[in-house]
Amino acid sequence: MKDLSRRGFIGGAAAALAAGCASTRPVLDAAASSAALDATRKWFKEAQFGMMAHWGLYTLLGGEWNGKPGVRAYGEWIQWGNRIPMKDYAALAKAFNPILFDPLDWMKRARDAGMKYFVLTSKHHDGFALYRSKASKYNVVDATPFKRDIVEEVAEACDKTGIKLGLYYSQDLDWSEKDGGGKKNEAGLKSWGNEDWRNTWDWPADRDYDFSRYFENKCKPQVEEILTQYGDLCLIWFDVPSTILPEQCKELKQMVRKFQPGCLINGRLGYDLGDYSTPGDNMIADKTTEGALYETVGTMNDSWGYRPTDTNYKSVKTILDIKAKCASIGSNYMLNIGPDPLGRIPVPGINILEGIAKARS
Repeated sequence: MKDLSRRGFIGGAAAALAAGCASTRPVLDAAASSAALDATRKWFKEAQFGMMAHWGLYTLLGGEWNGKPGVRAYGEWIQWGNRIPMKDYAALAKAFNPILFDPLDWMKRARDAGMKYFVLTSKHHDGFALYRSKASKYNVVDATPFKRDIVEEVAEACDKTGIKLGLYYSQDLDWSEKDGGGKKNEAGLKSWGNEDWRNTWDWPADRDYDFSRYFENKCKPQVEEILTQYGDLCLIWFDVPSTILPEQCKELKQMVRKFQPGCLINGRLGYDLGDYSTPGDNMIADKTTEGALYETVGTMNDSWGYRPTDTNYKSVKTILDIKAKCASIGSNYMLNIGPDPLGRIPVPGINILEGIAKARS
């Protein structure tokens, strides 16, 4: 009998990639694709509560560089905020060895807290991938002593606990690439502020710059990888559309529909092409439309990535109040954890999750 489990799918995908070709999925006709997406919409509406994890090389710095705190509260923005040279930041990979990483523990805690889905940063703005990528060697398997595919292990833990898997991918910003995004696009449609969020300390702002090179050579290949290597995804979570153009966003949407017909796309793909709305960080939608989908994403403290000096954790009551407010307007709530360099959820985060679980019992 053909193995249709996620483990079987991952094994087949790995074999296909080793043979030099992309893994294949059954091709659904338009009606079947629409039905698959409708089913996920219904599930998402009922799910209400999810968990997100921001994890990567930035956890090793904990929001500080050479004794100086990050200029932003977000620990995962340390490379950009403190202008860390790429050669120095990339060298962190040699020290990334999270030997206490236990994805099954993460998922059990999420399940006990009533969470129905889990979203992991497969690649954040620093350009480092938490899975084996053929498109870039700058990944956890090829560049670190850990040499394990974190996305694969999270996917398997999701299967064991009944949690649905979603993946975050930074489609625009990439500080490891000369042509990474972050600059207001030609159409002037950037809605995320006026700062230049590209890496301008390794490569000057007036460099030979072409976002399409990054988009074609890294973004698209990696999006295809995460869509085809880890079984069914309930959603893909894009972020910070700034340089990316409408036609490029449409290409990514078409890829999702092709490889994962039942996979939702969040609103931060850009240009109103997503399947549901995601307001700003830690913000609840002020207006909702009947039948539309919404999701509030929030932090436990003030940072998404691990930052041990940030002790401004919300109380369990505050988080439950936010969750109730979201539910009252028909919005989901996805609560973030920022695992430490060894792969552990920080103790205050564990206490919050256990408090939520206790409140359910």
